[in-house]
Amino acid sequence: MKNELYGLVVCGGQSTRMGSDKSLIDYHGKPQRYYVYEMLEWICDKVFISCNRTQTEGVTKPYEILADLPAYDNIGPMAALLTAFKTFPDHDFLVVGCDYPYISNKDLKEFLKSLDSKTVASAFYQKENAIYEPLLAWYSRKSGAELVTMFNKQQYSLQHFLREHNAGKYDPPRPKNIVSVDTPEEYQTAKEQITRKSQF
Repeated sequence: MKNELYGLVVCGGQSTRMGSDKSLIDYHGKPQRYYVYEMLEWICDKVFISCNRTQTEGVTKPYEILADLPAYDNIGPMAALLTAFKTFPDHDFLVVGCDYPYISNKDLKEFLKSLDSKTVASAFYQKENAIYEPLLAWYSRKSGAELVTMFNKQQYSLQHFLREHNAGKYDPPRPKNIVSVDTPEEYQTAKEQITRKSQF
C-alpha cells in the first residue's frame, strides 16, 4: 500500500516583526494559510492547517484544522509536528510555513522527487548561510519518536533537530522562492512583485 503523505500548513503565532498574523496576509487573493492549503491539496493525500487554539476560531470550512495539543503550548513550531505525529503516527508530513509567499507547487514537487527515503527528514537548505528551512521540509514518520525525545529534554529547535539527524539538504534551483517575508516592508515588496508577475 502506498505510504500516504499528509500536508501541514504551519500558521505560527503573531509575528512581532510583522505586527500581525502572517497566515492571514493576502498575497494571492486569499489568506496565505488557505493559499498554501490549496497548493498542498494537489500534492498530499490530506492537508491540515496547524494552528494554536486561539487561531482555530477564524479558520473557515472546508479547511481542516489540527490545533496544537495543550501539552505543547508555547514551544514554537515544534508543537505543530509533535501534535501531527501524536495524531497520525503512521504518516509522513510535508510542512510549509506561511512565511514563504513565493513558494510554488513546482518547487514542492521537485523537492519531493529529491527525497531519500532512508533519511529521517529533509528540508530546503540555504547553502549561503548553511541553514535549513524547518518549515519547508519533509518529516518522515520516523521523526515522531525523535521529536518526542527532544521535547522531553526541553529542546524545541527544529533547526537543531535537522542538524542532529543529518537531514537531507535540498538546494532549490530557484532560491529566491524560499525567501521568508517577516516585516511590513518585505511584505510590500513581495506583494508588488507577486501582483506584477500575475499580470503577465
